[in-house]
Amino acid sequence: MARKALPGLNIDVEKIKKLLIAFIKEQLKRTGFTKLVMGISGGVDSAVVAYLAAEAIERDNITGVIMPYASSDKQNIKDAELVLNILTINRRVVDISPMVDAYFKNHPTDDLNRRGNKMSRERMSVLYDISAEIGALVIGTSNKSEIKVGYGTLFGDLACAINPLGDLYKTQVRQLARHLNIPEQIIAKPPSADLWQGQTDEGELGLTYKELDTFLYYMDDQGHNDHQLEKLGFSAEFVKTMKIKIAKNEFKGRPPKIALLPR
Repeated sequence: MARKALPGLNIDVEKIKKLLIAFIKEQLKRTGFTKLVMGISGGVDSAVVAYLAAEAIERDNITGVIMPYASSDKQNIKDAELVLNILTINRRVVDISPMVDAYFKNHPTDDLNRRGNKMSRERMSVLYDISAEIGALVIGTSNKSEIKVGYGTLFGDLACAINPLGDLYKTQVRQLARHLNIPEQIIAKPPSADLWQGQTDEGELGLTYKELDTFLYYMDDQGHNDHQLEKLGFSAEFVKTMKIKIAKNEFKGRPPKIALLPR
């Protein structure tokens, strides 16, 4: 498999920063909102969005919400608190353990994916309730890499009103994070949705984000066909598996399909 970092994935970080700040401002103006609410996980994606938001609008108009579960990694909570402390934005902490545990008490399962999806949707439910309470727009944090392969929960972490990172690969988000001077401990740690102990994004995906982004760049941005991808070092089996995964999860990145009736 091709593993070499691609120059084509490098971005003009200052230009992208300005574009995304302008995007946030424009979307708020267009929708008539003046406030933003978002989940702060302790990961690089939510940190980047928080930093961008803090440059786009007054920090008093931003609310960052930490939503731990009982098994959440304590370091992630500390990193989330660090972001909130640096930016001095409004903060809330909502423990989702009681809600999640109450459901699975009546519907027990050992399926980690089911439990993870429930946690993700519970967190988004909290954000949308707070958005209704304070009159804020929910800003999302999913990146292009996750969206393309469906690595996210529909109506969970993928839900939001606006998303500044949706056209940036994970490796590009990290570039932007360093430009924004986000603490290196947040950028460098293994990405994780923190849905169960020891869970990592790359462990579930079965490849690193650098490998994934390289493949997606050649396939999407460069329009390479299967033969060209194989010549670049991706096995035929890998190409087939990835294309099936992308096609299978494409529905997560678009509005629900509505049946059109004859008129």
